[in-house]
Amino acid sequence: MFGKDKGVYKLVLPTLESPRELERLSLAELNNLASEIREELCLLYDHRSVHFASNLGVVELCIALHTTFDFSWDRLIWDTGHQIYPHKLLTGRFNRFATIRTKGGLMGFPNPEESEYDLMMTGHAGCSIGTALGLCCGDDLIAGSNKRHSVAVIGDGALSSGVVYEAMNHAGGLKKNLTVVLNDNKMSICPRVGGLSDHLDRLRMHPIYSRVKQKLHSLVDRTPIIGSSMDSFFGRFKNAIKAGLLGGMLFEELGFRYIGPIDGHNIARLQRFLRMARSLEEPVLLHIFTEKGRGFRPAEENPTAYHAPKPGRIFKTSFPVSSVEDSIAPYSSQYSQSSPVASSTSQPQISFTEHARNAIELLMRHNDRICVITAAMCQGNMLEPIRDQFPDRFFDVGICESHAVVFAAGLAKAGMLPIVDIYSTFLQRAYDQLFQEISLQNLPVILAIDRAGLAGPDGPTHHGVFDFGYLRPFPNFVVMAPADALDVEPMFRFAEHLEKPVAIRYPKANATIVERNPEPIQLGKAEIVRNGNDGMIVVCGAFLETAVEAAKTLGKNLDGLGRVDVGVINARFAKPLDTDLILQPLREGKFLITFEEGMLIAGFGSAVLEAANDERLDTRRLRRFGISDHYVEHGERAELLDDLGLNEKQLVKICREIMFR
Repeated sequence: MFGKDKGVYKLVLPTLESPRELERLSLAELNNLASEIREELCLLYDHRSVHFASNLGVVELCIALHTTFDFSWDRLIWDTGHQIYPHKLLTGRFNRFATIRTKGGLMGFPNPEESEYDLMMTGHAGCSIGTALGLCCGDDLIAGSNKRHSVAVIGDGALSSGVVYEAMNHAGGLKKNLTVVLNDNKMSICPRVGGLSDHLDRLRMHPIYSRVKQKLHSLVDRTPIIGSSMDSFFGRFKNAIKAGLLGGMLFEELGFRYIGPIDGHNIARLQRFLRMARSLEEPVLLHIFTEKGRGFRPAEENPTAYHAPKPGRIFKTSFPVSSVEDSIAPYSSQYSQSSPVASSTSQPQISFTEHARNAIELLMRHNDRICVITAAMCQGNMLEPIRDQFPDRFFDVGICESHAVVFAAGLAKAGMLPIVDIYSTFLQRAYDQLFQEISLQNLPVILAIDRAGLAGPDGPTHHGVFDFGYLRPFPNFVVMAPADALDVEPMFRFAEHLEKPVAIRYPKANATIVERNPEPIQLGKAEIVRNGNDGMIVVCGAFLETAVEAAKTLGKNLDGLGRVDVGVINARFAKPLDTDLILQPLREGKFLITFEEGMLIAGFGSAVLEAANDERLDTRRLRRFGISDHYVEHGERAELLDDLGLNEKQLVKICREIMFR
């Protein structure tokens, strides 16, 4: 099944059903397997936008983990989870790997429904250590002497998250047999920031310490068994070096045995030190160095650009061809069957994200009070031009959303006007700070909420569908949603002068333009885009074009039942609500349909329903369009909208049913 035949390497991945089968492979074969995995990743990238550089960097680590532990019994938690692809290939999912990040296919993050080896659906950073510690304690209570071992793999970018230190402080006190693998590649999605990154760089770069570590590793590698006395000697010797050169180790002060730093691309060395960590009856932090984008030179040189790049034909031209390329090539057809290559000649429209960035940039040119805060998402939020033009007023706080909001409160109290640019799904991590530091203090902070709505192939961990619900209850907050490109800049200009907490939420989508003469933005005022005698569709967010097209279709009497004269309202505000305009159709006995890209529970439609109830209006002709009480799978945004019925066809159908039932 494995090995070589007439000098040709027999592929492992297509036949691999369980990581336990890796025990049969020699070290040389494991290194060939690493090449197979990288080539498979490049085949995938050839056809689809995927998380790329991060996965190239953890190949050897993943192999070492699965050849050291039995994770059908032991526990493995991948922090953030976007570097899960090699793990999926090693756990029997090769035959479905071409479907990753496509509707109905494998998820781009861990998914317990796919495999017993995926314990948690992780998509947000910083929670792996706490989860692994909980598993460790639970297993000890239930399994007793039949011990399981828990391993958490966390990147140096996620290590800046405050919840990490809450978990490490707890773990250090409990003294559980927990291993934390710190995957240090000097990156999160963008280059990491902060004092902790400087601390890690000193570990990486100190020449004396590095030379001593290399000699120690060489000696350890030549020592078959490390006895307790020898291990104690090495421990004391390393601690003396660390104390003398680095002023003590942060991790050891938290109660962890620190091992490292070691080469994260050396499978044999990783296995040896993972075995050592497994044998120690205490929390261990194994610090490894890896290279994001390893094996694909463009990604090595620019890992930020290759975090989740657009697909491109790179397999035959750019990837360093190994001995297994000719063997693996026949399997490439599965990728072209599942997802065509994106056209290189298409000219994409400008996204809401770019419109928001341009609006912020314009404000900053004319207002020295404005500053921008992001939480490790400079690239995702397209903020690089702002970072470069206004370095003194640009703050990347790392993966620390709670701190970003608290920091913004301090800036606002000092007289600045901070704009916090964060994805909707990540802003949830700062819920308490939105309440106490922003809303309760009534501070002028602008939240630029990106990825509000369906985030496409990133799936349920990243869909930003809860923000209406978690922002509406807060007093003092103003919540807005641009309907198209014409709304974006005016909303930011309006927020600049409001001197209140303001949230502007917009989707991960291209921004269309609905032809009209936009009315000026006024607090709590909606905009009539089209009048209608039979009923109105009120849109809060980026469905304005869909609603207008549905209204045009309804006016054509296509089914012979008659025309439906439907108007369209651009709500603009979810809070405060323009009840005078929006509820008028119900007052006149007409139908009213609300349309939003968010959860129906506590969403915009619920706000309209609550307002109608407050006026004691008849709501039998009110319909709410949005997302019902379930998590939405991954897939392209258009596919998901169709599945949810958030499209022109369903809108037309409901309007006709209301009129002609």
